[in-house]
Amino acid sequence: MSISALRSLLKERKYASLLFLFVLLIFVTFLLISNSQSFVYDYTGISISEPQSPSQNGGNTFIAANMESSLPRWRLCEGPGMVDYIPCLDNWKAIKTFRKLERKERHCPKGPSPRCLLPLPPGYKTPVPWPKSRDMIWYDNVPHPKLVEYKKEQHWVVKSGEYLVFPGGGTQFKEGVAHYVEAIEKILPVIQWGKHTRVVLDVGCGVASFGGYLLDKDVITLSFAPKDEHDAQIQFALERGIPATLSVIGTKKLTFPNDSYDVVHCARCRVRWDADGGKPLIEINRILRPGGYFIWSATPVYLKDEEHQKIWQAMVALTESICWKIVKKTSIDGLGIGLVIYQKPVTSSCYEARKKDIPRLCDPNRQPNISWYEPLDGCLPPIPAVSEDGIYNWPAPWPERLNTKPSSLSKESDSLKNFMEDSNHWSALVSDIYLEGLTVNWSSIRNVMDMNAGYGGFAAALIDLPLWVMNVVPIHEPDTLPVIFDRGLIGTYHDWCESLSTYPRTYDLLHSSFLLKNLTQRCNILDVVMEMDRILRPGGTLLVQDTMEMMNELTSALNSLHWSSSLYQDQFLVGKKGFWRPHSDATA
Repeated sequence: MSISALRSLLKERKYASLLFLFVLLIFVTFLLISNSQSFVYDYTGISISEPQSPSQNGGNTFIAANMESSLPRWRLCEGPGMVDYIPCLDNWKAIKTFRKLERKERHCPKGPSPRCLLPLPPGYKTPVPWPKSRDMIWYDNVPHPKLVEYKKEQHWVVKSGEYLVFPGGGTQFKEGVAHYVEAIEKILPVIQWGKHTRVVLDVGCGVASFGGYLLDKDVITLSFAPKDEHDAQIQFALERGIPATLSVIGTKKLTFPNDSYDVVHCARCRVRWDADGGKPLIEINRILRPGGYFIWSATPVYLKDEEHQKIWQAMVALTESICWKIVKKTSIDGLGIGLVIYQKPVTSSCYEARKKDIPRLCDPNRQPNISWYEPLDGCLPPIPAVSEDGIYNWPAPWPERLNTKPSSLSKESDSLKNFMEDSNHWSALVSDIYLEGLTVNWSSIRNVMDMNAGYGGFAAALIDLPLWVMNVVPIHEPDTLPVIFDRGLIGTYHDWCESLSTYPRTYDLLHSSFLLKNLTQRCNILDVVMEMDRILRPGGTLLVQDTMEMMNELTSALNSLHWSSSLYQDQFLVGKKGFWRPHSDATA
């Protein structure tokens, strides 16, 4: 071999060696990066950064991969009561520092949420379908026998084999709740269930049989009670498929706007209405629609002993001071059960004519509607003058009310046009896409929550289906909740950076329209996903419309929870929660 040929061979091998070393260096670097991304994160807190636009990060594939690397390895929440855990109502560390009524209000935990999932009750089954569920539910789904024993003489709820059965009894329903509902309309025909009266609030509702039977009258009743010694009464109601929520008239305003409910009902609800200067009843006055009725069925109405009469006289003085008039005070068909029906005035003229300004009138310049952690102030809001003669106009009869211009709609010139366009948009979207184009089994859905309800168009478009919708207006979005109530629908204010005041496994479908992207500016999206997992039933559905970036993040989180998910037209994400729970001793 010549010297020149040998030099050429060595030169080629030199370059080959360099190339081999270069490739080896890239491979080792890749391994190091991969190992660093597969680190098992501690469950006590994950910080998920706001996703960048595709032009900055190379597209949605990178976002999804980055999200996957940030997810925790889920574990099972452990400790007493975790099966029914409600973070903002079971924060015992904070609760024990407050007085009795304040203990039943919201006290959300501070700091990052534990990355754990709530266990299922042993023997949990797919809930009994509606309408059968109104009368019977699986005992294993809400295994709480305390109320069965405590109220056995009043037939609230009875255990029968594998079921809890609801006969329609109650403390004031001696002939059954159906008879009680009919008796009220007989006593006051103008109430016209399902026409004049559409939206009702039932205070201290027991197991919500009053609201359940009003559904037959085309009346939507939101039943509420605190989480208290009547173990799981609201959980029973929601498992039955009856609208209900956890709340208490304590030191804070209820999370509803002014002038919302057509009727407020209290049957032995154990609220001392004249307490604290009458603030509890003044709060009911705030949310009762002008011209609306307060139905009070309680022992001070008809028992004549000194103690009960003292309460009755206090109620007389209080209702006169807020200009309520008694339209009926009577007994129900000689059963020994009495009730009184009050009516709220339709103008503020009575307030102005009072000899004493007690309770005082609220400052009209103060924001009237957003009631989120707002203290009870004990003042009377001025009654809105809707008509030319200064009298409040009652909404149109149901069902025309649903699509009639709401009186609370903004006075801006284009507000009606925007409202009608929104209604048409949701009507078309629900009929063409949600009901026909998506893999949603609507026949299995009863309890629905719209997480960002706007004008309530989604709920209005579903009105002919055998389901009900809780319309949530986030506190950082425009306040459209008065419009929702004007339409004859129900809803509440909420901040989705906090946990909802409801039991786990209470909703069949959660709907979110362009909510999540805004939330990531204030809170961790993984906390919101955990809350969705908490309140959605196994077998339940999540329906999301949002940005593609947001839906990629959400898909990764749902996959980590062993949910199934599918994307439709790059616009709609359908997630399906299964029965999977991590093992109690596992980290994956």
